[in-house]
Amino acid sequence: MIPISDHPLGATFAVRVQPSAARTAITGTVGDALKLTLSAPALESRANIALVEYFSEIFSVPRGAVQVVTGIRSRDKVIRIAGRSAAELQQMLRGHFMV
Repeated sequence: MIPISDHPLGATFAVRVQPSAARTAITGTVGDALKLTLSAPALESRANIALVEYFSEIFSVPRGAVQVVTGIRSRDKVIRIAGRSAAELQQMLRGHFMV
C-alpha cells in the first residue's frame, strides 16, 4: 500500500511517471510511489496533462481537482486530489490496482 496523506486541500501521494509508454496505466509501485505509465510524451507538458486526465477519471473528480504539487518537470511527482480523503483514494486505487 502506498502512503496517501490527508491535506487540508485534499489527499496527496507520490507518483513515478514513465512517459511515451505503449499505454496509460498503473503498473506497480516504486518504493513509496505509484508507478504510472503514460502514452503521452514528456513534451510541452503533454505527459502532465495525460496524468491529470487519467487520475480525474480514476478518482471521479473534475480535472481541476487533480494537481501536480511537486515535480512538474520530473518523473517523480507529488499529486493532490482535491475533494477526496486518503481513505477514499486508497479504496478507489484498490479497484484499479493492488497497491
